[in-house]
Amino acid sequence: MNGLLTLQEFYASILNKGTMEQFSHLSKMSHFNVFKRGQIQCARITELHRTDFHKISLVVGEGIIHFEDRKVPISGKTLVFYHRNVPHVWEPVSEDQQGYFCLFNSHFIETFLLDTVFRDTPLMNMIMNPVYPLSDAEARIFELIFERMHDEMEGDYEKKYEVIVHYLHLLLHETNKLCTLNGGDKKPQASVVLTALFMEMLERQFPIDSSDQSLSLKKPSDFAEKLSIHVNHLNRSIKEVTGRSTTEIISSRLANEAKALLRHTDSSVAEIAYTLGFEHPSNFNNFFKKQTRLTPKSFRAEI
Repeated sequence: MNGLLTLQEFYASILNKGTMEQFSHLSKMSHFNVFKRGQIQCARITELHRTDFHKISLVVGEGIIHFEDRKVPISGKTLVFYHRNVPHVWEPVSEDQQGYFCLFNSHFIETFLLDTVFRDTPLMNMIMNPVYPLSDAEARIFELIFERMHDEMEGDYEKKYEVIVHYLHLLLHETNKLCTLNGGDKKPQASVVLTALFMEMLERQFPIDSSDQSLSLKKPSDFAEKLSIHVNHLNRSIKEVTGRSTTEIISSRLANEAKALLRHTDSSVAEIAYTLGFEHPSNFNNFFKKQTRLTPKSFRAEI
């Protein structure tokens, strides 16, 4: 799928609380909310999807998180950060699912969270680990933070969102402690930072909403030029941090966007090819078949 789940769709469809029109205002305002997982009757999503909001979950129960390139089994108490541009889906295994989750949009970040504490988290940095198994003592700390945020949301204090931001900061700092206690990231900091910048630049070009858009950064050399470094330095850093080549990461991301456009738009194969920066549809056909073993038309026919 790799489609986009919007905040409006979350409230209208996933929580079954109304129509899209009722929640259309959410795309224009700062928004935060927190829920108890065991009390939410969510419609089941079975396909990988991105979101236009950020999400942090304290999962109590068993399940599998499917990311774009891997599956992560979850058992017990686990803190999970969902980067909005990383396709994912949650597959519950145990019937009993407890814990909390909070979500907030970019307007909320712009209002309250534009600082280094937030930027250096798995919500913004796709290089960081998004899954943190917790001991009972660690889980209790995060449970208390979520409980306080939940209680604050239920209250009438006029400055409750300012209070909630303090709890969010506390949650993020406690997560940083987990990284420190577990030894942190052993990779050279310069390579990690450079890789994060590259990934951010790559993701900033997506999703593509219309055929009028066109990718400006398509090759490793394009990114290297923007970053004012030699392409060989970029390639070495990417390989060191991710284990994959720069070209492989770009190609995988292009293929996923191509799938989304083929699945969710009526654009022709030629239009999609030009939108993704291919000079000729035949080049796009060859690229797509190499990545998926299907031609674009075959892929679309199977939907």
